[in-house]
Amino acid sequence: MENALMLVPERHPQHDLFLCDVADAVLKDIMPQLEHPFYSLSKKPETNIREYRHNDQWIRVVPSVKGLATIYDKDILIYCISQVMAKMRKGEPVSKRVQLSIHDVLVFTNRGTAGKDYDALIDALERIKGTVISTNIRTGDMEQTDTFGLIEASSVRRKHGLNGRLLSCEIVLSEWVFNAIKSQEVLTLHRDYFRLRKPLERRVYELARKHCGQQASWKVSLGVLWKKSGSQSPEKRFRQMIKDLARSNHLPDYTVTYDVEADMILFTNRGTMKLAAMAAETAEPWNGHLANDVYELIREVAPGWDVYFLESEWRRWVGEQDIVPRRPEKHFATFAQSWYEKRGAPA
Repeated sequence: MENALMLVPERHPQHDLFLCDVADAVLKDIMPQLEHPFYSLSKKPETNIREYRHNDQWIRVVPSVKGLATIYDKDILIYCISQVMAKMRKGEPVSKRVQLSIHDVLVFTNRGTAGKDYDALIDALERIKGTVISTNIRTGDMEQTDTFGLIEASSVRRKHGLNGRLLSCEIVLSEWVFNAIKSQEVLTLHRDYFRLRKPLERRVYELARKHCGQQASWKVSLGVLWKKSGSQSPEKRFRQMIKDLARSNHLPDYTVTYDVEADMILFTNRGTMKLAAMAAETAEPWNGHLANDVYELIREVAPGWDVYFLESEWRRWVGEQDIVPRRPEKHFATFAQSWYEKRGAPA
């Protein structure tokens, strides 16, 4: 079967690439060694509390009475992150408050634009708003438990009252989400992500994008992939779905090969991200001015690292991302802090 036939038709013209994804970005910040799923892969309301543990770290996801936010609901957040990132790259001011055109969201996420599609978007907003995440973060001998949501509020404007057509929406992102965006903890996804028909296909793509990235390949056991996916299907059923995915071979950016005897899955880079990588290699580092007193701050947030090495890495990265930082000292400090949190002190 042709790969294109396995995908939802492309309903609207789209950009080749878009920025995503807050789930992956924030979970990397909070639990660097573990990326647990907290979006439902079911099309039916899922109201059970989810909890994942790894050693002494845990994350708990509590749905509202309307159910856990689904992987399709996350499309709204993908849109919000893309909008905020686009403004940041242009050097425009950003905030947690994001104005949305409902029609633009539907077009961007490759959805229909009938009345039922507008209503489904409101249901998605309610599930996102109602989903609450708790996690513990251990620092030395102190343990802290944080509880937060994905968005703080949403406001919808309709034409001619409650039964009228939806026109626009305003979403207030949670501090948790907004901090991840400001820290540039985002990934770039293929536009065909929105064309994947099944929730599991989206989740498997996300895992491949996270763990394989632009490397040549990534191999993982079926059991580990099953756990990371958050699938509620029995392992036997999950194995069959992976076999089907490998047979159809329609996942964007990566081919999927299943080794039955070893019970291992191999993701191989298709090379479709090479243009983005080539653009990054030829990008010029940012050459703007930094105040001299920033270096003392960098030594505080990234102890042990050479501040001029970090500066060169930051300037190169800013150039690759085509960002014009409005407050370069603060931007550099955030970059250095994230660098230290991921790598620790140099050996």
